[in-house]
Amino acid sequence: MGSRTLQGLLLLFLPFLPLRGASAGSLHSPGLSECFQVNGADYRGHQNHTGPRGAGRPCLFWDKTQQHSYSSASDPQGRWGLGAHNFCRNPDGDVQPWCYVAESEEGIYWRYCDIPTCHMPGYLGCFVDSGAPPALSGPSGTSTKLTVQVCLRFCRMKGYQLAGVEAGYACFCGSESDLARGRLAPATDCDQICFGHPGQLCGGDGRLGIYEVSVGSCQGNWTAPQGVIYSPDFPDEYGPDRNCSWVLGPTGASVELTFRLFELADPHDRLELRDAASGSLLRTFDGSRPPPPGPLRLRAAALLLTFSSDARGHAQGFALTYRGLQDAVEDRTPPKGSAQTPAEPPAGANLSCSPRPGAPQAAMGARVFSTVTAVSVLLLLLLSLLRLLRRRSCLLAPGKGPPALGPSRGAGRSWAVWYRRPRGVALPCPPGDPQAEGPAAGYRPLSASSQSSLRSLISAL
Repeated sequence: MGSRTLQGLLLLFLPFLPLRGASAGSLHSPGLSECFQVNGADYRGHQNHTGPRGAGRPCLFWDKTQQHSYSSASDPQGRWGLGAHNFCRNPDGDVQPWCYVAESEEGIYWRYCDIPTCHMPGYLGCFVDSGAPPALSGPSGTSTKLTVQVCLRFCRMKGYQLAGVEAGYACFCGSESDLARGRLAPATDCDQICFGHPGQLCGGDGRLGIYEVSVGSCQGNWTAPQGVIYSPDFPDEYGPDRNCSWVLGPTGASVELTFRLFELADPHDRLELRDAASGSLLRTFDGSRPPPPGPLRLRAAALLLTFSSDARGHAQGFALTYRGLQDAVEDRTPPKGSAQTPAEPPAGANLSCSPRPGAPQAAMGARVFSTVTAVSVLLLLLLSLLRLLRRRSCLLAPGKGPPALGPSRGAGRSWAVWYRRPRGVALPCPPGDPQAEGPAAGYRPLSASSQSSLRSLISAL
């Protein structure tokens, strides 16, 4: 089924879709999160101590760590967020932000930072799993290729709300009622790398990292006042030939979107934003046309988001936050490459053509430009006319010209001239000059005064 057909069906059945309200997960409190990647590689906050809630050792400044692998000198473009500060960062794609510390007697010179606000929305936290009873009471499984999205997809297909990853290879499913009896553990306890992805966390030894199964889903109907939408298969890369859609219907007259991550493979992978009521296209973004930085406000009570990828599509995807606004203010910035039509004046406005302040100076500049242009064109015409007359009327044969038109061997002779008109007249060399006999044949000689004038003219040239 084509993507446009799918859009039509969604618009047709929009009033009948089940509404999805806010759940206990952090997907609906994105304002509390500073990270939208599983490993916190995008953290740009200000925590500068290690350990739980920054209660550990102080971090070293990144511009003072040249003896280590990572310092501000190794990040001149600021891509990793390093600089003249000592805030926790994750420059090497580790499982979570960390920093260098003063080396201890045990030889430890770096530690993880436990940052409560640096867990991607939809991640509910690290929980103790004693096994009796299990932290999540639903079905479970193991895989040597486990990633966060593999577990989310498994529990989503089973019809559960939550998915938990443990020890790098185990997956458990459960419901929100399981969280009521769950016990939180320090975030640093869930530090096991997923067997199927070296950049993702999959719980720990006896510790469950629990997520909402809606993370990375391919469709949904969102009615919470605010929330987060991820690209399909997030935090894994989205796959090829994906066609997904989401309906955003928060309370309000308009919707504000903020893209936290956006990485599409090419121009054939695109995200479209439409008015869910009318189906009109509001914005289109793809691999070559990313969304603008900062909030994007669209005047629509509900939005329909559709994402499609081609047969080669593989990239991180996107993460965006949304919230409903009570006012109907719209971001009217025209899309890149589009023309903006001037607004029509209001009725009754003064439409007189009287000059604005500064108009005399502008008019004087325009007149000077026109005058200079006209003079330049006139000079070019005169030069062209002179060249034309010389080419069609006079032939000057200098001393190093072609042999037939060269000078005679007589003393004091350095040139010969023939002047031609339609009736044909010529100024030959003196009689007896063999070089002039050929060209002079058939031409009438000029008068003595004409010859003198021509000689004076040629001498001046």
